Amino acid sequence: MGCVNSKYCSWNPWSLNDDSQQYPKVDPCSFQGKHILTKRSLESVPVPSHNFHLEYSVLTQRGYYPDSPDKENQDSFCIRTQIQGNPSIHFFGVFDGHGEFGTECSNFVKDRLVDILANDPALLDDPVKAFNSAFLATNDELRNSEVDDSGSGTTAITVLIVGDTLFVANVGDSRAVIAVKEGNQIVAEDLSYDQTPFRRDECERVKLCGARVLSVDQVEGLKDPNIQTWGNEESQGGDPPRLWVQDGMYPGTAFTRSVGDDDAAQIGVIADPEVSILQLTPHHLFFAIASDGVFDSLSSQDVVDMV
Repeated sequence: MGCVNSKYCSWNPWSLNDDSQQYPKVDPCSFQGKHILTKRSLESVPVPSHNFHLEYSVLTQRGYYPDSPDKENQDSFCIRTQIQGNPSIHFFGVFDGHGEFGTECSNFVKDRLVDILANDPALLDDPVKAFNSAFLATNDELRNSEVDDSGSGTTAITVLIVGDTLFVANVGDSRAVIAVKEGNQIVAEDLSYDQTPFRRDECERVKLCGARVLSVDQVEGLKDPNIQTWGNEESQGGDPPRLWVQDGMYPGTAFTRSVGDDDAAQIGVIADPEVSILQLTPHHLFFAIASDGVFDSLSSQDVVDMV
């Protein structure tokens, strides 16, 4: 399954601070008012504190499962503009549910996370701390809700825009990428880093919490379980390393962080986000956030090139 959320930063080419100039109508990625990729109408929101505006569009659709034609799309997204009534603060998020109740988990988290974040009076004082608190509080609320998150949960890739600064908070293996103009090229730069056992730091962390890290072939005895190197996501995406309890064949998660997944939390899967910060410049053309339904098949540069 895949969910994509794309934003375009259209800057005033004369000055970033001169309010006397009018914005030109710069819309290179639209056709008759619609985004080429999503075929949806573009929406726009100003960021008056730094004299630019955002144009954004979203696409979500069910993945192709030939053996499960009725499998539902468990992804969801959230767009919340003018957080706390401030016209220069905006939130965008993609949530990739998984497990039997993945849809319920992703919908719960997309609503509660932004509400908790928006109601934090210290949001502008310390956005990073506010993000951490919001994720952990949302995880606690989900665990105590009527949604069964024992074997279900959601990843989350979120971006909070505060003026000309992006705060990117990631839990799981969805991704944020930004397009940067370098001379005559447009180059993709990752704003988040997938939290999976492919990452040595994440792999060692969950092992210390009691997880076995093995691919399905290793668990089933088709490959040597003592080999603890798996190449990379591009070469081993079909049989990635997964997390298992010591004496069982569950949970089998291919990520090391998520919201929910109570069973997996016992072996180190946590809801703590990694937060990165980027100050925008006129060289930053747009950013996209998407679930692994997109990035399992396309590189970050592929996504930027397509947009």
